[in-house]
Amino acid sequence: MRGRLFVVLAALMLVLTACSGGGGRDDGPVTLRFQSLAWQQESVEANKELVAEWNATHPEVRVEYVQGSWDSVHDQLLTSFEGGEAPDIIHDASDDLADFAYGGYLADLRKLLPERLKEDIPQRSWETTTFGDGVYGVPFLQEPRVIVANATWLKESGVRVPTPDEPWTWDEFREVTKELSDPGAGKYGVAWPLKEPVSVTLNLSLSAGGRLFHRDADGRAEIRFEAGDAVVPRTVHAQVGTDRSASAGTLGMGGSDTLPGFFGGRYAMVPLGFSYRQQIAQQAPEGFEWQVLPAPAGAEGLTQGVSPQTLSIAEDSPHKREAAEFIDFLLRPGNMVRLALGDWMLPTGSTALKDPALRTEKYGWSTGTALAEYLRPAPAQSVRGYPEWKDKVATPALQEYYSGAIGLGELRERLVEDGNPVLARYQR
Repeated sequence: MRGRLFVVLAALMLVLTACSGGGGRDDGPVTLRFQSLAWQQESVEANKELVAEWNATHPEVRVEYVQGSWDSVHDQLLTSFEGGEAPDIIHDASDDLADFAYGGYLADLRKLLPERLKEDIPQRSWETTTFGDGVYGVPFLQEPRVIVANATWLKESGVRVPTPDEPWTWDEFREVTKELSDPGAGKYGVAWPLKEPVSVTLNLSLSAGGRLFHRDADGRAEIRFEAGDAVVPRTVHAQVGTDRSASAGTLGMGGSDTLPGFFGGRYAMVPLGFSYRQQIAQQAPEGFEWQVLPAPAGAEGLTQGVSPQTLSIAEDSPHKREAAEFIDFLLRPGNMVRLALGDWMLPTGSTALKDPALRTEKYGWSTGTALAEYLRPAPAQSVRGYPEWKDKVATPALQEYYSGAIGLGELRERLVEDGNPVLARYQR
């Protein structure tokens, strides 16, 4: 009797185990939620097409496309993490990951990603998603800052047109904008759209050796405003207030806001992110000729900071291995090229960057790919407390400096003296 009872109990345990197999593939298809922040039509289409291609060839792991928004992603993710409802695969930017990584919301990807992907993306890009001892995102798209110029205006002026091999220096850039300007006629050599001045200033300052954020002996971040940090702010300040070669009216604008004036012949040049080329290509009047120039070079050459777009996996996801497999598929070289073309940005992958479609002179693609080797992690990349410092200290201080309300000394004092206590609160 006991033997028969043991057999029955054993069989029952097998049935119960099979019915509660922990969510593996034996239980049926796995569903992964992929939250994408793609917003341009070409980019959304490329992402959705790749999701469809995955689903057609991986019936056991279905990916559900979820549309997110750059405008609200940080707060939305924080709410979803705390509520236990985060998507499995998370599209974000590397400068938004630090608090999520340190907070334990993102999975460490080091043991999940294939060697192919690890080796194809340069170490300098991986540094943007490395926090402490872990890697919490795959950097896959990056956007250098370039100068978009009225080609006809430059040609008629006779100024030297820069190339990645022979860029302007910051001093030369200032002189060129003076030469191109006629403020009495409402024509300016450059329009600086600085509604969000902090990332523009910090990322371009790397070319002059400015870092602003430094680490002390204990690894804590501190702010120091040194000679290299002053080059870009001083150039813009002089162009607006002294030379009148930059329009003061654009300081509060976003990049798109400057395009009507650019097309209308008010500004010879506009410093913009590389992806703005799509809007320009679509909106430029017939016959309007434009070209892409590298940003000016400083003591560190063409070096500039970037915060790549990233793909992460939620720590609470029960399907991390499957999520990593989908990321690997999404970022195969050919697919990475499709995503880059859709977003008008550069891929981080070395193989994808060699694709002929990204090296054509049309729309300035070749200028962008020539800048890829100079892109480095943005100075504030891993600084905890950066968002608060940016919003409460740096943005108003830089806006007042660029408008002429305060001088360089006060700018330095506010960034450093008001800024370090903010960072200190996050590093106790």
